[in-house]
Amino acid sequence: MLQFDYGRFRLKVSFYEKPPTNGILRIATGDNWTKTRKKYEVFKEQGNVFYSQKAYSDAFNCYTKAIDAWPKNASYYGNRAATLMMLSRFREALEDSQQAVRLDDFFMKGHLREGKCHLSLGNAKAASRCFKKVLELEPSNREAKQENKTAENLMELEKMANFGFEKRDFRKVVFCMDRALAVASACHRFKIFKAECLALLGRYPEAQSVASDILRLDSTNADALYVRGLCLYYEDCIDKAVQFFIQALRMAPDHEKARLACRNAKALKAKKDEGNQAFKKFNFEAAYQLYTEALAIDPNNIKTNAKLYCNRATAGAKLNKVNQTIEDCTNAIKLDDTYIKAYLRRAQSYMDTEQYEEAVRDYEKVYQTEKTSEHKHLLKTAQLELKKSKRKDYYKVLGVAKNATEDEIKKAYRKRALMHHPDRHSSATAEVQKEEEKKFKEVGEAFTVLSDPKKKIRYDNGHDLDDDGGFSGRGNSVFFSSSLVRWYSGPGNFFFQFG
Repeated sequence: MLQFDYGRFRLKVSFYEKPPTNGILRIATGDNWTKTRKKYEVFKEQGNVFYSQKAYSDAFNCYTKAIDAWPKNASYYGNRAATLMMLSRFREALEDSQQAVRLDDFFMKGHLREGKCHLSLGNAKAASRCFKKVLELEPSNREAKQENKTAENLMELEKMANFGFEKRDFRKVVFCMDRALAVASACHRFKIFKAECLALLGRYPEAQSVASDILRLDSTNADALYVRGLCLYYEDCIDKAVQFFIQALRMAPDHEKARLACRNAKALKAKKDEGNQAFKKFNFEAAYQLYTEALAIDPNNIKTNAKLYCNRATAGAKLNKVNQTIEDCTNAIKLDDTYIKAYLRRAQSYMDTEQYEEAVRDYEKVYQTEKTSEHKHLLKTAQLELKKSKRKDYYKVLGVAKNATEDEIKKAYRKRALMHHPDRHSSATAEVQKEEEKKFKEVGEAFTVLSDPKKKIRYDNGHDLDDDGGFSGRGNSVFFSSSLVRWYSGPGNFFFQFG
């Protein structure tokens, strides 16, 4: 039995399983037509009722029965396609729509539904061809015109996304794909494209979620396996990442991105491990060089590179490359601003170079993140050193080390006192005399503190000192509390007498 629909006219033709030899076809009319129609269309009418009630699964079953009863009816396939679209089963709906238009090339609803299925699946060019076919049959069809514009917009979004990816503007790609997926909600290709860029932006949980959703539907999807591996790779889970890349290559041996990522992952892990082994063997120069080589493998791997910078900083510290150590820690923190180990390493380097304000800032960041007793102690130590650094450094004034003995302090004091005594600079300009007098007083203050064991301890511990007894002045002579040195001056001459 065949049915041909042309507008308001319907011609129904039945023939024997084997056409008669004379080629005569029997046309069903009257009562025969009614009985035949009821036999085939009862399921369709039931399906229409379920569809109107939004009971799409029941409608699908009814339309399937109708198709089984009359597989040559285009409208039955068209109706089931509409139901499958409501169930978001677009690939199956596409097959039914295509079958409908194969049976009846003038079936406009079939072409429209095929185009919409192509749109939902992200094939904008195919969708546009379908809508243009509708417009050939009915040039004034407003729905086809609107849907064709949507298809053209989708093609433009895809073009913009590809251009953005070439320019490494991954945020733009995500933006374009979000807009594209609002139309092509069932397009795995767009979802994967978005997920890959989310991974490249460091938004790993979002990227993993998209890839996992696709893998639940299709565990053999090579693109989804690649993105899943990419997330693990960028999270420094390199061994697991390699497994996903290998699985993706099994599914699609020509998957170039998976092949490149797999090669980089293996090379990066090997070079990092070599550096770690060299460091453990105290071969710091070799470790430093190996970490440098590892950093050149993949600039996009943020977390691994952050660790490599920090590892190189540790090796650099062992080699007394203090400035390079600070720079490497800073680079690590730029890549991962939550990297506590890099903050601690940089803070220690700041302490070693007496950059106490910077050290305090780093230790504060660490303590805010991890409030441990160790971090609290490190912060207080840095704060104390900062406080001490803001006072006069009496050790520098005398030119001695912080562990200088009492005799060394006395000797240094005598030398500095002679050097900066005002009478020794009596012939200098007023400005120089004033400066030397100031230095001379500082020498006295320094000696007063450092020669007194109690004051020295308080000074070394960063405590405030009393203001009594630094030095005192009398006329043309100055007597220090230690009575170690006196000087006498007269017209045109001076001499020193040490106690």
